[in-house]
Amino acid sequence: MPYNKRIVPSANQLTRLRVVLVAPRNPLNIGAVARAMSNFGFQALRLVNPYTPSFREARSAVGASDILAGAEQYKTVAEAVADCTLVVGTTAVRNRDLQHPVRRPEYGARQIHKRLGSGNVALLFGSEKFGLSNDALSHCHWLIRIPTGDGNISMNLGQAVAVCLYELIRDSRYARAAGQSKTATAEELERITALLLEALQTSGFLDRRRVTDSDERIRRLVRRLHLPERDAVIWLGMLRQMLWKMNEGRKPGA
Repeated sequence: MPYNKRIVPSANQLTRLRVVLVAPRNPLNIGAVARAMSNFGFQALRLVNPYTPSFREARSAVGASDILAGAEQYKTVAEAVADCTLVVGTTAVRNRDLQHPVRRPEYGARQIHKRLGSGNVALLFGSEKFGLSNDALSHCHWLIRIPTGDGNISMNLGQAVAVCLYELIRDSRYARAAGQSKTATAEELERITALLLEALQTSGFLDRRRVTDSDERIRRLVRRLHLPERDAVIWLGMLRQMLWKMNEGRKPGA
C-alpha cells in the first residue's frame, strides 16, 4: 500500500485514546511525549502524580503546548483510567514476575484498534526510573513490550510513547465497526473489584487465604473476565445482594 494511501484511525478513534504517564519526573520526557502525541494526532494526555516543578517546565514544549495545556492530572491510576474499557500497560520486563499477557507493539496495536471502535483505551507508561508499580499494573488488562537489545532494554519515555503511537496509526485494517457491544469501563470494573473484596472479607475467605497482595490479585482476576457493560451491571447487582444477605445474617438475632 503506498504511504500516502495508508489508512489511519478516524478522528473519533484518536480522541478515545488516553496516554497516561504515571509519576513522571523529567520535564524533557513529558515534553517529548506531548510532541509525539502531536505528531501522530492524539490529544488526551493524563498524568498521575507528576513532579509538579517538572510538569510546569514541560508546558513550554515546542509544538505541543496545546496538549500540555489540556493535560489532566489525577491522584491515582484508578481515577485516570475510570472511563476506559481497556487499560494497557507498558514494560521492559527485566526480571519482574509479571501476571499479565505481554504483547509486541504491532500485535497490541491491533487489539487496541478493535476496542477504540466502541470505547476509550488507556495506554500507561511508568516513571523513568522504576516503570509501572505492581499496583499500577494491577489495573491493566495486558502489557506491551517493545523489543530491545539485551545491553539496554529500557527505552526513553518519549521514544517508547512514539513507538507505540506510531504502531497505532500505522494501519487500522483491524478496527471493528463502531456499533459493537460496549465493554465495561475501568470504573465499573473497580466497583466490582471493591464489592468482591468486601464479600470475600465478610465471608472469611481472605482470613483463610492470607496474601499480602490480595487487592491486586482480585483486580487482575476481574479484568481477565473481559466483561461487557451489560454483564458488569449484573455482577454489581449480584455482589450487592450477596453482601446484603451476608450482613443481614450477621446481625444479632438473625
